[in-house]
Amino acid sequence: MRAILGFLLIIAPTFFSNEIRANEPAVPPKRPNLIFLMTDNQRWDALGCYGNSIIQTPNIDRLAARGLRFTNAFCTTSICAATRASILTGQYRRTHGYSFEKPPMTIAAMRKTYPAVLKNAGYRTGFVGKIGVRLNRGTAEEMFDFFRFNQASGTNQPYYRKSPDGTIKHLTQINGDQAVDFLRSSIAKQPFCLSVSFSAPHPEDDNVRQYIYDRELEHLYRGVTIPPPPVSEPQHFEQLPEFLRVSMNRQRWFRRFDTPEKYQRMMKAMYRLITGVDIQIGRILDEIRKRGVEDNTLIVFTSDNGLITGEHSITGIWLMYEPSIRLPLIIYDPRRPEASRGKAVSELALNVDYGPTLLDLAGIEIPAAMQGRSLVPLLTGNSQDWPRDFFYEHYFRPSGLKTNENNIPRSEGLRSERWKYVHYFDERPTYEQLFDLAKDPHEVNNLADNPRHYETLEAMRRRMQTLRAQAGPPWNPRR
Repeated sequence: MRAILGFLLIIAPTFFSNEIRANEPAVPPKRPNLIFLMTDNQRWDALGCYGNSIIQTPNIDRLAARGLRFTNAFCTTSICAATRASILTGQYRRTHGYSFEKPPMTIAAMRKTYPAVLKNAGYRTGFVGKIGVRLNRGTAEEMFDFFRFNQASGTNQPYYRKSPDGTIKHLTQINGDQAVDFLRSSIAKQPFCLSVSFSAPHPEDDNVRQYIYDRELEHLYRGVTIPPPPVSEPQHFEQLPEFLRVSMNRQRWFRRFDTPEKYQRMMKAMYRLITGVDIQIGRILDEIRKRGVEDNTLIVFTSDNGLITGEHSITGIWLMYEPSIRLPLIIYDPRRPEASRGKAVSELALNVDYGPTLLDLAGIEIPAAMQGRSLVPLLTGNSQDWPRDFFYEHYFRPSGLKTNENNIPRSEGLRSERWKYVHYFDERPTYEQLFDLAKDPHEVNNLADNPRHYETLEAMRRRMQTLRAQAGPPWNPRR
């Protein structure tokens, strides 16, 4: 296995000189390079730096040790297409209107994404991996100088494929190669922003093995036992409403986790995929060190959404349960004082905040169309008047369904520091959930019908309606 990569962290100077003579213009600060790293379907706790004692992620853990680790980061929609559009645009799903089975995003919309804004401001922009949104002809050129995306094959995206040199490689390694190519081709005097979107650890849904890892990592995690997920006993599944018990979340559970043996096999395969990503991140970190730009290269690591891995005897994304919506988020800024690094940030961070944050780090004005807010104040310890709750929305439902089987229930909700409210608005009658996260972190005891909590339920309903209105125009099911 590739050795764990080390690298020096140096405080970047702000000016070329400490003294400015009269009538001599100040030298502007050097604009930082930006690297945005994202995995696919990775739960927040599938990293060593988040307390997982089994998984091996030394390079990501090193970033967390030298940066800031967010403990309350979430996606506002837990589904790949919509959340990736939200990351690019800084907008809620109901505003940008994009999800699966939708027309391509327009050039006008893409001109307001963080890569397009950075490119227009003089940055060399690159993208590697899974873009996750359909682009109009010419849109990629509006956003990126260097564009290497994972070409899908049918309804799946296989991991093993032919690399540019003709050899068969694992997709994660190919993405690492492409990222290194971008860095090596970048001009020293021009700042760059590289976005690397790994497909791992997303499964190959049509493959019985599901999690197709690099064969060179076969030796990892042998002889270990991964603890079973909490609240996975049959009684917790039976407590779910009928529409969840027959949903796609249950059907995919049979593919991956319906026996203890299958659970161990699938989870170890998933961990190998994540370790594979970590190895490629190590290559990226090594390359920026070799190029001498590590002291002025800021790095953000996250995932597009989380993943339920057997809790309640279901799996997948889409639902508002914590494993589905909670994200890992690490921000590393080598310019920050040593004393401010390696800390955990408990304030709320959302996927719609990533674009504004990258632009703010670059010193570029955030477009008014972006609804998220920059996380930069939290990097300096300024959390005054910071939000304590957020609106969640999930509107995608596959077309052509004739039964509830394999259905993806649509929902809206509100998560605060203590409470979570979920409204499944398609059900008749509509179905609500209310969880006290402080007392019930695994979301087992639904208090929505408990008269003792009626006032809390009403308050959460009203607050959700307020934040929903702030998030954008009324949702149109035809968008």
